[in-house]
Amino acid sequence: MLSSDKNNFTEGNILKKLSLFMLPVLGALILQAAYGAVDLLVVGRFGSTAGLSAVSTGSQLMNLVTFMVTQLAMGATVLIARYLGEKKPERIGAVLGGATVVFAILATVLFVLLVFFAHPIAVLMQAPSEALGLTTRYVRICGMGIFFIVAYNMLAAIFRGLGDSKSPLLFVLVACLINIAGDLLFVAGFKMDAAGAAIATVMAQAVSVVLAIVILLKKDLPFTLKKSDFRLNPQCRKFLQVGLPLALQEVLTQASFLALCAFVNRLGLTASSGYGVASKIVSFAMLIPSALMQSMASFVAQNVGASKPKRAKQAMFTGMGIGLVFGCAVFALVMLKGDVLAGIFSTDAEVVQKGFEYLKGFAPETILTAILFSMLGYFNGNNKTVFVMIQGLVQTLLVRLPMSYLMSIQPNASLTKIGLAAPVSTLVGVLLNTAFYLYFTHSQQKELQKAA
Repeated sequence: MLSSDKNNFTEGNILKKLSLFMLPVLGALILQAAYGAVDLLVVGRFGSTAGLSAVSTGSQLMNLVTFMVTQLAMGATVLIARYLGEKKPERIGAVLGGATVVFAILATVLFVLLVFFAHPIAVLMQAPSEALGLTTRYVRICGMGIFFIVAYNMLAAIFRGLGDSKSPLLFVLVACLINIAGDLLFVAGFKMDAAGAAIATVMAQAVSVVLAIVILLKKDLPFTLKKSDFRLNPQCRKFLQVGLPLALQEVLTQASFLALCAFVNRLGLTASSGYGVASKIVSFAMLIPSALMQSMASFVAQNVGASKPKRAKQAMFTGMGIGLVFGCAVFALVMLKGDVLAGIFSTDAEVVQKGFEYLKGFAPETILTAILFSMLGYFNGNNKTVFVMIQGLVQTLLVRLPMSYLMSIQPNASLTKIGLAAPVSTLVGVLLNTAFYLYFTHSQQKELQKAA
């Protein structure tokens, strides 16, 4: 049921429709990155260098968890959008109910791991000795609030699947404001350092989840949700077939960044803090490609469900154009003014310099991801998530990790050389995706010829 024209991606101007859907997604991602950046900013200004390192290392781990959940939830997004395109909304209730059970189980497992194994995890990430205790505390507190983090990302995926990207923007806006207030209270006011930042993050997520549930219950939904839907039903297998490959790929991708964090941590506290600052800038640089990928999956899935593959391809190329325009501008900003950007998060000149060093190597990534992420969104919408997983594993295990490790053990190791591992691996991903696109297009043409 696509009664609302604004949520119907199968007709109308592609650039306009995609842009209008993408803008709230981008806004939500900006606010998510902002409240992660606020943690680092407030701790950098009012906490200690050890606290800055703890938030940097701990947030890398929490990013892994968050992105894993987001990608797993993408399965629900794609399936909901597909059913809307096929005009079969009666199947959506079972998708939501089954997803709720699956994510509740996942949250329980993560709670046990993050709360009871926080110290071994911090050691495994090679947190500097001065920051080990603070890192452990940060991870443990975030682990206590993992149910809220998981629930928020699942609910946001449901709204996007329904073609509503504005509600998740509202949720994260509220979370961002609460997080800022919490950081100022606990870190600047009560001097709780990294632990205060973690408490503020959990509080913010909790409020956003409550708000999301209230809005979902009041929303005029194109389906009914029954008590019997809340079980491990056949729809679970369908959305997991889409989401699991993406989640696995994301876990390994984020694990590679955790490993990179560990490699950098071995270079000392200043390098660790500098990399943490650079990572926050990187998270902002990747916002438009990430928004394109998330939006593209819903956009393409609807059109595939409505048997409009040509329009789905046009959307992919439109996304690439949007991404390249902004990617080139971000490249210039990061490459030329990276030290100014790093100076926003720290007043320590050495930390700022180390952050700028990493950004110089990373900068080409801002252009390459404009192409890669639009293609990944297209393949996700086409339910080709196994390929998306495979190409991600190749990038991670065969390129990014080996290269970053080799660069980190050189006698003249620099963060610039380590940073180069990201764009090199993404270039490999672009080549793999281009080859698969040609194969996929050829296969579609053969199927059309057979049908004719």
